[in-house]
Amino acid sequence: MSNAGNHYFNLEYESIEMLADRISEALHCPITIEDANHQIIAYSRHEGEIDPVRIATIMRRRVPEHVINSLWKSGAIPKLFESDEPVIIPAIDQVALGERVAISVRKQDKVIGFIWAQSKAIFTDEQMSILKEAARAVKHQLLQHEKQKRAAEESHQEFFWKLLTGHFNGKNEIDQANRVYGLPLSGDLITVIFDFGRTIDQTLERQIDYLVETLQQVSCITRTYDGEHLILLIRFSEKSETDVLDDYVNDFIKKTTERLQVRPIGAGGSAVNNPLDVKRSYQEALYVLRMKRLFPTVHIPSCYEKLGIFQAIEEFRAVRKGKQNKTVEKLKEYDHIHNANMLETIYTFLAFDGNMNEAAAVLHVHPNTLAYRLKRISEISGLNLKDMNDKTLLYIDLLIMHLEDSLL
Repeated sequence: MSNAGNHYFNLEYESIEMLADRISEALHCPITIEDANHQIIAYSRHEGEIDPVRIATIMRRRVPEHVINSLWKSGAIPKLFESDEPVIIPAIDQVALGERVAISVRKQDKVIGFIWAQSKAIFTDEQMSILKEAARAVKHQLLQHEKQKRAAEESHQEFFWKLLTGHFNGKNEIDQANRVYGLPLSGDLITVIFDFGRTIDQTLERQIDYLVETLQQVSCITRTYDGEHLILLIRFSEKSETDVLDDYVNDFIKKTTERLQVRPIGAGGSAVNNPLDVKRSYQEALYVLRMKRLFPTVHIPSCYEKLGIFQAIEEFRAVRKGKQNKTVEKLKEYDHIHNANMLETIYTFLAFDGNMNEAAAVLHVHPNTLAYRLKRISEISGLNLKDMNDKTLLYIDLLIMHLEDSLL
């Protein structure tokens, strides 16, 4: 085998784009150089036929999310993170991705980027050797890119914390400060928090950064970390912010669970169109997290605007302080005497908005058993399950009871 690949890239290159073209010439195919989060750093000139994924990647300056997902599912990206050897990636017709050969670029054990080659034929041993040499050649440029990006993010974080804590007195003051950072603060902004339930160390932070930058449903303006929390400032292009937020939170949690074996809790505040109100959105997101912790058996929406009765449950608690609910007292007494769980039954039934099948599944009973229990509850307490006023007040009092139990 030729040793040509060992000294292919020993010249000084004026730019990483020139190096990309040199790698392309050596491999006889188009290549792209990406950072660790699949954002394009450079790409070579190309002639002849190229596939739609390369076109879309160059146009967006990042690999499309659906392509990244397919590469994870196929096992290609996990292999790139695990090995510093070139990885042959068969075509994935579902996303119009042609065959690729890729390699990770590393600083010791840390992946700092990738080189992707659009191969038209099986790579020879010499081409594989050239690709490995190319990974060493682009390492310095990728380290410089990472250093600059990290410095920008750290300066953004200080500004972000000032927004979160209400440091500024007016929008003009924010605009003046933002001239240094150039963050896009127009449009609808929402603060989103993910609670990981453990301190976020450097390794986990790097993995989270990857997920944040590869999920593309929303525009992440900036982010920061606070103990166990990832805090994001995101912007939506669509008006149905709450639906998009739910999808984003659910998708983030799903991918974090699958790829990192960590399941965070997600929460978002209201959409605000004045950056002065980012503090309020942040406080609302913290409140949603608190409700999720206090009511673990109830489905709590991720978006503050969808909380419904939970937005005011603490105010209801103050209003109802010292008052008794006869239905609660009768069922509590019955449960104590008969070692039953009628209170849990009615609480679960109301929490699932009267859906027999869902409530029965949570209670681990047959729907017919649940129907019998509800009949007994009405007989014991006099509760009229067709009276909305009775049901609403009972549900509020049961929520207050659970809230107080959680606070003990």
